[in-house]
Amino acid sequence: MTCILTSVKELHIISNGKMPIEQLCEIVMDIHPYVTAIHLREKQKTARELFQAVELLTKTNLSLSKIIINDRVDVALVTKAGGVQLAFHSLDAAIVKGNFPQLKVGSSIHSYVEGQKAKEKGADYMLFGHVFPSQSKPGMTPKGLEELSRITQLEVPVIAIGGITPENTGRVLDAGAKGIAVMSGVLEARDPLLAVKAYLNVLRDGDGTSGKFI
Repeated sequence: MTCILTSVKELHIISNGKMPIEQLCEIVMDIHPYVTAIHLREKQKTARELFQAVELLTKTNLSLSKIIINDRVDVALVTKAGGVQLAFHSLDAAIVKGNFPQLKVGSSIHSYVEGQKAKEKGADYMLFGHVFPSQSKPGMTPKGLEELSRITQLEVPVIAIGGITPENTGRVLDAGAKGIAVMSGVLEARDPLLAVKAYLNVLRDGDGTSGKFI
């Protein structure tokens, strides 16, 4: 039996820029019913290549509303994607929200102070990390659960990222996160669908419901 996630807790999958888009599409085809959003974080790709990537993803029956484009507001608008994820070097969140209210705007932050600024700028949610030691951030000190807990007090939804596994997801939810974002934990797993369901079991239990995905 297959179950679709109905929990209010969110699961975001972020592309790692390492695999061919065709391979990403194969994975997305299996996992998209179970996730909140697919982030295209492909820093080396041109606007044209990102546009083509969105076209390929939609052929997997992935809804445009679930696609989040990293940094490139222009691509998000042209493709009619659900939203854009802004970094420190991106356009100001207030400018994007003011001019393109149809886009869901996320801000990537690394501290409480940055979280305050993101809130002031009107970000719809914040992506905070890295919470735990992460292979994508070798040698960098993790921000930790205490800082995550502080940021969740800003009353803007916080999606936690960085070294998050099914085993430590519960601690992230206990700290007040709205959900989690995962890269290698799913995309580099031997069985990405099985990995997604392992995360969902914790996300659903963390939302006060019972039962398991099988």
